[in-house]
Amino acid sequence: MTTWMRALGAAGLAGSAAIHFYLYWGSGYADIPVVGPLFLVNGIAGAVIAIALLAWRHWLPAFFTLGFGGVTLLAYLLSVTVGFYGVHDQFNSQYEYWGVITEAVCVICGLVLLVQGLRTRSGAPSPGE
Repeated sequence: MTTWMRALGAAGLAGSAAIHFYLYWGSGYADIPVVGPLFLVNGIAGAVIAIALLAWRHWLPAFFTLGFGGVTLLAYLLSVTVGFYGVHDQFNSQYEYWGVITEAVCVICGLVLLVQGLRTRSGAPSPGE
């Protein structure tokens, strides 16, 4: 199950990164102060964490996956409700829908991987054993 969670988490990270890259370069976000550069950073970070999650069997990439998804969802929630550095989203585009889905996948997979890692370290049986 750990391998599948890593693969699914990496897919979530890559999907979120792709959305942020597209919006940065193909949708004018590069011209938005503060938020534009954050979209570029988010795209780069998502790609780097996805590679780490697949290549490094350690708790740290799982932690970063959880954090990436959680922080990105929080920033989006702020942009939909009160605004985020002047950007007010409305949750009405495919990019927003897919972004929320991919980031929720990151949160779930990161959390599952961290719990599995804790169970393994403590000697408790993992689910399905």
